[in-house]
Amino acid sequence: MNFYDLNSSFHILVTGGAGFIGSNLCHALLANGNRVTCLDNFATGKRENIAPFTEHSKFTLIEGDIRNLSDCQKACDGVDYVLHQAALGSVPRSINDPVTSNDVNVSGFLNMLVAARDAKVKRFIYAASSSTYGDSTNMPKVEDIIGKPLSPYAITKYVNELYADVFSKTYQIETIGLRYFNVFGRKQDPNGAYAAVIPKFVMQLMKHESPVINGDGSFSRDFTYIDNVIQMNVRAMVSNNQNAINTVYNTAYGERTDLNELTELLKEYLGEYDPKIKNVKNIYGPTRAGDVPHSLASVDKAKELLNYDPQFDIKTGLKEAVNWYWEHLK
Repeated sequence: MNFYDLNSSFHILVTGGAGFIGSNLCHALLANGNRVTCLDNFATGKRENIAPFTEHSKFTLIEGDIRNLSDCQKACDGVDYVLHQAALGSVPRSINDPVTSNDVNVSGFLNMLVAARDAKVKRFIYAASSSTYGDSTNMPKVEDIIGKPLSPYAITKYVNELYADVFSKTYQIETIGLRYFNVFGRKQDPNGAYAAVIPKFVMQLMKHESPVINGDGSFSRDFTYIDNVIQMNVRAMVSNNQNAINTVYNTAYGERTDLNELTELLKEYLGEYDPKIKNVKNIYGPTRAGDVPHSLASVDKAKELLNYDPQFDIKTGLKEAVNWYWEHLK
């Protein structure tokens, strides 16, 4: 991986650092010589994701919860930058339990902002979400045009943006929000009720089980490989462009793939390991509540202000992900 001239003298806090995206960030930052603190309560994060780092001299694990301000303050002590990834993801989870999603994603986010402000961190970069676009029919999605949220999860992530904006104006803390679009890749959990579609389908296909596609398969997403997301976090962290801060960016590749196309690509790539997978039939189920039909990002703003240069399209990223899953899940 190319770490884009990342200075190796930083102390960086990654909240949710044992999660899928967080642990990949920890790995990239440590590999470039930075000091990394991980804050995680392991509600969704996994100890095995950070097991390779626990003996690293520059890695510190703080087992704590962003819903506790004191944990946030402890984690922010002496930190240069915060990469805030901790959240309860998943639209269906938020529909089933909006209270807990709000506690973690809104109250926890506010705690982290307060702790980062008081610790005088240089910049607070946080995971925003493409769900913020809600019922907007604009395509591609551009950062300054959003619709009404379609789920409790979407509301919480939009509130994050509002809080970050107020804190940047009121307390002069630098913030950058990254609206993630369907991130996938190594370490993404294929198990559980709220597993993302790619690892879930990979696991099913490897077992010769039919993947269940919500709707007719025409819904499309801007699937974004994890290394593009790492690049965005690093670029957001180190940018010296004052016009680039205190705003939000789409974090995506800038192309969309529908679920039928996605499934066929997975069968093709997995079929190189096991030819029987190519013949597995799809099952079509009902459309899922709160789902946005189509999602496609414009990444022009990120390219212009952060010099974002995504290296992995859906095919390149899927091949990498499939190789990782085959090696780790068989």
